Amino acid sequence: MTQASAPTRAIRRRHDREIVALAVPAFGALVAEPLFLMVDTAVVGHLGTAQLAGLGIASALLVTAVSVFVFLAYATTAAVARRVGAGDLRAAIRQGMDGIWLALLLGTAVIAVVTPAAPTLVSLFGASDTAAPYATTYLRISALGIPAMLVVLAATGVLRGLQDTKTPLYVAVAGFVANGALNAALVYGADLGIAGSAWGTVIAQCGMAAAYLWVVIRGARRHGASLRPDAAGIRASAQAGVPLLVRTLSLRAILMIATAVAARLGDVEIAAHQIILSLWSLLAFALDAIAIAGQAIIGRHLGAGDAQGAREACRRMVQWGIATGAVLGFLVIVARPLFIPLFTGDPAVEDTALPALIVVALAQPISGIVFVLDGVLMGAGDGPYLARAMLLTLAVFVPAALFVPTFGGGLTALWGAMTLMMATRMITLWLRSRSGRWIVIGATR
Repeated sequence: MTQASAPTRAIRRRHDREIVALAVPAFGALVAEPLFLMVDTAVVGHLGTAQLAGLGIASALLVTAVSVFVFLAYATTAAVARRVGAGDLRAAIRQGMDGIWLALLLGTAVIAVVTPAAPTLVSLFGASDTAAPYATTYLRISALGIPAMLVVLAATGVLRGLQDTKTPLYVAVAGFVANGALNAALVYGADLGIAGSAWGTVIAQCGMAAAYLWVVIRGARRHGASLRPDAAGIRASAQAGVPLLVRTLSLRAILMIATAVAARLGDVEIAAHQIILSLWSLLAFALDAIAIAGQAIIGRHLGAGDAQGAREACRRMVQWGIATGAVLGFLVIVARPLFIPLFTGDPAVEDTALPALIVVALAQPISGIVFVLDGVLMGAGDGPYLARAMLLTLAVFVPAALFVPTFGGGLTALWGAMTLMMATRMITLWLRSRSGRWIVIGATR
């Protein structure tokens, strides 16, 4: 038995080293991204309440506009990793360049829409007369940085596909530091107000995009990959991204519906919901880091024609997801007396948030499985199934959430519906992983 188990332990150790090497830097880069907004909030918050309210509205619109295109990172990671597994680095980088060109095209289109429509978009969010001008100013200026933001997404996908998550971490940290310094200098030093904060973010994002392009172009020249736009390649990248776009929009719809239901429950409930949602999002970063490792590792195995290696990696990453989820859930329960008071001193909000927080904590092992299998199927290029599964999940969640105000249970019941949503995702993803239909070997799917 000892001789038989030794190869298994060696395989597990190899997978563990790979997962840690990719997931830890990926987690650092993921955490660095929301810190951009935190810096802007801290700087603008000292200008006045109207400016801060304007920033809140504009940043919500900006984050939505960019997050919709997160498929640029996911689809590119899978496609590049397959080429790497097949041993064709030249084609891998060429594939990545198609994703970057698509990002530039989409970013330009978003600017053309957002810039003239900024006042209308701000008014749709119900901005007050005092906050609206600041929101419009910030949104119009920040929109100029959207092409750079999308290039960052696509180029991050290229590097992840090349099994490099350290460079995105270094770039994200440098961008965060530059953003903070530029915001302080332009808002206070140059006395540009909220416009200075927007310009600081644009400059920092452009600097990050330039750093990524320098790395990718250097690799392209080393391996003889063309940098010119290729219509067929760009079209293929867009087609691969459509199912992931459907998946992302479905998930965004779930989060928006949950927030709308919480708002109908009352001011105390929506305040507590925002606290829980912020924690849920933070926990998602840790689990998403494993998913990112999964995208890169699974894509490489399938590109190399190693179906068995892909199965073994999937199995080990699921174990990591369950264990990580269990640890995170335990930490949430232990830290709950300290966490909630950080956000509110209202006893009613604390009492409302506490049971919902426990529901979130207990559901973390489920979330761990969901995030890992989501990453595995993305790495396999199984986007169409992910889109169908997410639409089914949305169909299950909507009635469960909308019935909460009618049947009672308050915020705890709403987060019970969120747990039902995650359980539905887990079942659909688990069934797919068990079927083996996601395993399609070769340099392309």
